[in-house]
Amino acid sequence: MSFIPFLILIALISCCVAVFGNATLDGASQVSLLVASAVSVLVGHFSGRMTWEDLEREMTDKIASCTPAIIILLLIGAIGGTWMVSGIVPTMIYYGMQLLRPEVFLVSSSLLCALVSLMIGSSWTTVATIGVALMGIGKAHGFDDGWIAGSIITGAYFGDKLSPLSDTTVLASSVAGTPLFTHIRYMLYTTVPAFCISLTVFLIAGLTMNVSGQGNVAEFVDGLQRTFVISPWLLLVPVATGVMIARRWPSMVVLFLAIMLAVVVALLVQPTLVHTISGHEGSGLIASYKGMMQVCYGATSIETGVPMLNELVHTGGMVGMMPTIWLIICAQTFGAALTATGQLRDLMRVVLRLARGTASLVASTVGTALFCNIAMADQYLSIMLSCQMFRDTYRQRGYEPRLLSRSCEDGATVTSVLVPWNTCGLTQSTVLGVATLTYLPYCFFNLLSPVASIVVVALGWKIKRTKGSAES
Repeated sequence: MSFIPFLILIALISCCVAVFGNATLDGASQVSLLVASAVSVLVGHFSGRMTWEDLEREMTDKIASCTPAIIILLLIGAIGGTWMVSGIVPTMIYYGMQLLRPEVFLVSSSLLCALVSLMIGSSWTTVATIGVALMGIGKAHGFDDGWIAGSIITGAYFGDKLSPLSDTTVLASSVAGTPLFTHIRYMLYTTVPAFCISLTVFLIAGLTMNVSGQGNVAEFVDGLQRTFVISPWLLLVPVATGVMIARRWPSMVVLFLAIMLAVVVALLVQPTLVHTISGHEGSGLIASYKGMMQVCYGATSIETGVPMLNELVHTGGMVGMMPTIWLIICAQTFGAALTATGQLRDLMRVVLRLARGTASLVASTVGTALFCNIAMADQYLSIMLSCQMFRDTYRQRGYEPRLLSRSCEDGATVTSVLVPWNTCGLTQSTVLGVATLTYLPYCFFNLLSPVASIVVVALGWKIKRTKGSAES
């Protein structure tokens, strides 16, 4: 009976994707999650395994746990608008199109995102800043959206997974009881091979693809120069943002200050564009205030004279993030229902019975983390729940906690972006403007990491046991 709500959700989401396509996340998925939540509550009620107070408490706790992510999403919506109108992202696109050659664009974008994410420890920030610029460069060169987004996400999540500044890396190591740098070094055995294979695929694809985007590049360059003031001085804002992140300032503070810097730059460097966006007659203080407020909270359409470029520089602001926030709340409601009724615990108990050998134990851990990403729609909950469920089992069988922490990261962190209704999948698809199911086949690193985790263990490579246990 515990499988019923999950099966209902899968069926509803499948129907939504078939009927609505890329518009599934505009509301159909949210309704599906609420229906599945209702089914879970009904099953729990008639089985006598929950009270309404239990459900309300779980819903409150889970939605409250997402509050920081919701605030960050709103700030990312504002930073998308302000960085675009201020000319920061257009400047990055302008110079990037001239520096990154089409043949090596895919592999270069992955390496660049990996380096940035490794330094700042955030895949979300990497995708929302340099990732947006790379999307524009890739489109100008004529690459498909799926390939571009796949290369960006591959690099961003590689760096996020190995960075000591990453919250998921710190969370997995701390919950499993593994020293941070021990955890990072142990992840190299599965992460590096998966990333190298991904880079090889992107390199071969770039060399063999017949992209005909040189005309687009020239057209994009002309359109950007006509619409924005392009200057390398504008790149000081992303540099300052990187410095703040490197100094480990809180994400909300960094994003807010980055927005404020972009607002000042827009008013000083792009005043005519700001006044045009406001729609206010005249070019005084009121027009500047109204224009920047609209850029932060609302959708912004900028006419460049190039239809493809118009689509690229269009931003949604905070309002554009509302469907994502709506979906997060509905997903957390579903997770609360599964937890309050004990159905999630039942499903996990079945998994533990299947974990007998080392390879099956790791496969069960990876599979559980992936399942939690799907069922609970949050990578943090997936990491915490997986570690907590399997911690005693790993200890009883004599394995060092680093095996548990690595397995949880391989299963949870990198796969979260592949689930359309997961917070990560929702965020990245919204920021990049590419549907999750469109970029999923090209996120080779994210697909290979869970497989690499199981293969490495099956080969018996560097399996660490605690003292007094036989090493394999």
